[in-house]
Amino acid sequence: MSQQANGGSVSVDPQEVGKFARMAERWWDPEGEMKPLHAMNPTRIAFLRDCLTARFGGDATGVRPLSGLRLLDAGCGGGLLSEPLARLGAEMTGLDPSPETIKAAKAHAERQGLAIDYRCQSVEALAETDASFDAVLAMEVVEHVSDLTGFLDACARLVRPGGLCVVATINRTPKSFLLAKVGAEYLLRWLPPGTHDWRRFVRPSEVAAELRPSGFTVKEVVGVSFDPKSGGWRLSSNTAVNYILVAEKP
Repeated sequence: MSQQANGGSVSVDPQEVGKFARMAERWWDPEGEMKPLHAMNPTRIAFLRDCLTARFGGDATGVRPLSGLRLLDAGCGGGLLSEPLARLGAEMTGLDPSPETIKAAKAHAERQGLAIDYRCQSVEALAETDASFDAVLAMEVVEHVSDLTGFLDACARLVRPGGLCVVATINRTPKSFLLAKVGAEYLLRWLPPGTHDWRRFVRPSEVAAELRPSGFTVKEVVGVSFDPKSGGWRLSSNTAVNYILVAEKP
């Protein structure tokens, strides 16, 4: 059930917020609970850099290829995505409903000398303002919200005309249940047991259906697959487990 705040439906799930708030101080530990995100991050950042420069212009091989772009990291956590994108030149805003997590994100960014606008706020509340962004990034967050429709509607409203909404999450398939739930949490112990609820995993078609009423067109869906040989992650055509969806606003 969604809550009400600031005049809008809020998709924040207090249990999920509490779960990640307890990890706040260990968010930047590459061997801690966020180890899978640390491992996945280089692939995510490279994809976003190439995607954003292809859409808005800029030299993907340059030092600050995202200069001039205003990006929103919706559900930013401790800032694993926001910080690298800020280093690439983007003007970053990071939202998270957990005060503990935002505090940790601000402290880490300050130590790195990075100016990131971190806010303890819901996307619905921000969408009630006149804020707009070249791209809204909802990476590994939609599987944790209580109201997918409300969350993605707010994200859509925050994208400027001609901008992008990028969603990364876990597909709801038998393979994802075996690998992302049973394997990652109970066998390999990459994540604490109970981190994910398989019933909340979201199919690409469901993300597309939620964005379509706002006029978005899906431009790309790409898989993100674990490579057991290298121990790293890579882009692939296999979207059965992890995937990234890019949609464009007219």
